[in-house]
Amino acid sequence: MASREQRNAVSRNRQATRSLSSGISSISRVVSEGTELFVFRGVPGHVWSNNRLEFTAVARREWLKNVGAGTLYIEPGSPWENGYAESFNGKFRDEFLNRGIVYTLKEVQILIEMWRREYNTIRSHSSLGYRPPAPETFIPAFPQAAELT
Repeated sequence: MASREQRNAVSRNRQATRSLSSGISSISRVVSEGTELFVFRGVPGHVWSNNRLEFTAVARREWLKNVGAGTLYIEPGSPWENGYAESFNGKFRDEFLNRGIVYTLKEVQILIEMWRREYNTIRSHSSLGYRPPAPETFIPAFPQAAELT
């Protein structure tokens, strides 16, 4: 069954790497979005997620195994096990969702992307010494690939 809920990918350094808004979630989308993140940020040692179907699917577990990442799952009803995402969700709700009314899906997508970029590249984070988690630079996950160009 398709779901139209907010989904986030939040790294442990407080970076909102991806905000998947109002889209249909499927295993193919989870793998596609994850692949994009891994290309830009590198493959993590483990991917932490909840126990929803699209995150526990055999295809996703196989894909993570093939790229060299392990899986960790948050126990149902235990949001304290994922404090990074819960903290991010609270900030997102307070700073974005409670601001006003939007009228179209496209408007929501544009506004979320603007908020995400500001959150990652401009906004200071006390846990990071009042620096943004991802300043406006791109560091390739594979430095040797950058030398070839």
